[in-house]
Amino acid sequence: MARLNDDAQWIVLMGFLVSFSFFFLALVINQATVVGQTTAESVIEFPKNDIRDVRSIIIRTESDTIQKDVYAISLGRKNAVVYYTFPFTPCYGKYSCTQIHFKSGVTEYDENWTSP
Repeated sequence: MARLNDDAQWIVLMGFLVSFSFFFLALVINQATVVGQTTAESVIEFPKNDIRDVRSIIIRTESDTIQKDVYAISLGRKNAVVYYTFPFTPCYGKYSCTQIHFKSGVTEYDENWTSP
C-alpha cells in the first residue's frame, strides 16, 4: 500500500471493513437460525402424551406389580427409561409420595407426586 495515494488507501480500508462486517453478519444470522431451529425442535420433540400415559398408569395402580412392566414397555416402545419409587413413601403426615422419572434420549422429566 506504499504506492497508493491516501484516497486509494482509504477505499481499500473501507472495502476490508465492509467485507468483514458482511462476514460477521452472515455468521450471526447463521447461528440465529440454528438456535431457532433447535428450540423449535425441542418443543416438538417433548413427549408430553407419553409422560401423561406413564404417569396415569403409575398413579392408577399404586402397586409394585407393574413396575417392571412399565419399565420394559416404555423402553421397548418409546425408547425411554421410566422408573418410580415404590412403596409410596409417607410424607406430609397422612399423604404418600412417589418420584416418577422419565428419560428418553432427548427429554428428561422428574416429578414428585403426592397422593392422599
